[in-house]
Amino acid sequence: MDATIPLPRLADTSDFHDSRSIPTALADTARAVLDPSGFGAPPSHLPLIPETARRRHAVFVPADHRFKAAARFLQALWREDRDLPIGTHIDRANPHSVRRLGSRISIAAGRTGANFMNAEIAAVAARALIYREPGSAYDISRLRTNLLSSQPLAFNLFGSLAANPALATRFMAELFPALLAQVTDILFEHSPGRGDPRFTDDRTAFDVVIRGRTATGARALICIEIKYSEAGHDPAPPPHPRHAEIARTTPGLFIAPDDQTLTGPACQQPYRQHCLAAATIAAGLADTATLAFIAPAHNQLAHAAAATYSRQLTDPQAGPIPFVPLTLEHAFAALAAAGQPAHAAALHRRYTDWWLLDGELELAMTAATADAPTPDNAPMSPVPTDAPFVVNPATGERPRRVRATTRTRAAA
Repeated sequence: MDATIPLPRLADTSDFHDSRSIPTALADTARAVLDPSGFGAPPSHLPLIPETARRRHAVFVPADHRFKAAARFLQALWREDRDLPIGTHIDRANPHSVRRLGSRISIAAGRTGANFMNAEIAAVAARALIYREPGSAYDISRLRTNLLSSQPLAFNLFGSLAANPALATRFMAELFPALLAQVTDILFEHSPGRGDPRFTDDRTAFDVVIRGRTATGARALICIEIKYSEAGHDPAPPPHPRHAEIARTTPGLFIAPDDQTLTGPACQQPYRQHCLAAATIAAGLADTATLAFIAPAHNQLAHAAAATYSRQLTDPQAGPIPFVPLTLEHAFAALAAAGQPAHAAALHRRYTDWWLLDGELELAMTAATADAPTPDNAPMSPVPTDAPFVVNPATGERPRRVRATTRTRAAA
């Protein structure tokens, strides 16, 4: 995906968070799910949230890049709206330094499954932990208490599909048209064999794997990597000879299998995953595979890394293992179109409703200027902090913050 692609115009069906056109029906669903307050297009770019506001919500982390700071702030608002107890962060460089962090919930709250969108998804995550594959890379504390982590996001997006193959099949038909005729399994943190020399001989795995059948009966895999606040430029491990062997012996996959860019920070993860998918096919465990990458539209660092990787592929869309970058917003719209509009809207509210930041910042600015004099001929009063809310009668959730752009005239 080209990171320079314009952000979605929800009033127009010509584009939607993605480099490809989408059907009108899905665009209509996008408008309903991703624009609940009728603001139209999302912000063209996210705000640089003032330090004072970030400290007020206990989410000031100096090292955060722009998107991560905004996402952390959004998660803190989600936690506060649900009265979830705040969690703590321990500095690895200084284990005795413990501080409260608004983008985390307490250990006790985490044990109840509060990091997941509902009890059904929490149960799917609990079962996945109990039956996790040997050598899997679950960080249980992060999964349960870190609101910003992509690990719970993977369960929140795909968990409701795990026990419902028919719903999962409809979702895949919306997200990857004509790719799967039937979904048979959904696996989390999956590798066919960590450390097995038949595969990549290391700990490479996929966040989510969808297994199913194509219209012709072929066994198909959709292997998914999910990012939320991560920049997609992870520290690169030393090059592995098994990866190079797979890259050279998979015809038509890479333009230059020995290009060092593939093992650099921007590309090393999808490169390893592509090699794992190729080895899985070579081992006879599947007939076809697709590697998908999902990240929020505003996470330009992650999508830039995906674009860098795409340029290393001979044919990203029609090669032996296609590489498909998508936005998280597109996945939410597909979930709504498949039959879960309320859940998709709740996911959008938690992870990608950036107008909530705008509303919170305007409320803060209004409060800061509440005592400022106003012209005699147009007396103004600040919007009360309990005013700009919209109640969701279907879910019974606490009111959510919305964009607060108006002031009310005081009585003369």
